[in-house]
Amino acid sequence: MTDCCVRALVTGKVQGVWYRRATQEKALQQSLTGYAKNLPDGRVEVLMCGHSDAIKLLSEWLWQGPEGAQVTHVELEVLDNCHAPSHFATH
Repeated sequence: MTDCCVRALVTGKVQGVWYRRATQEKALQQSLTGYAKNLPDGRVEVLMCGHSDAIKLLSEWLWQGPEGAQVTHVELEVLDNCHAPSHFATH
């Protein structure tokens, strides 16, 4: 498969439950780069860049999240011409 970048917007109880840190750990396990950051409206934005199979695995995990998270929706968008970061950060 190919490398790509996908942005996810995760809705539900996803702030204050270690969602960003757990996402970073899962992304690093899959050799993905990008970021996870809290949004003012209570959602978490996740940028995943790397091998499409690894992105698929992380995208599926986003629905579960860490213990304590209650995900109600995950919106995915494939990004064209996205500059992949060199690491995975949390903001």
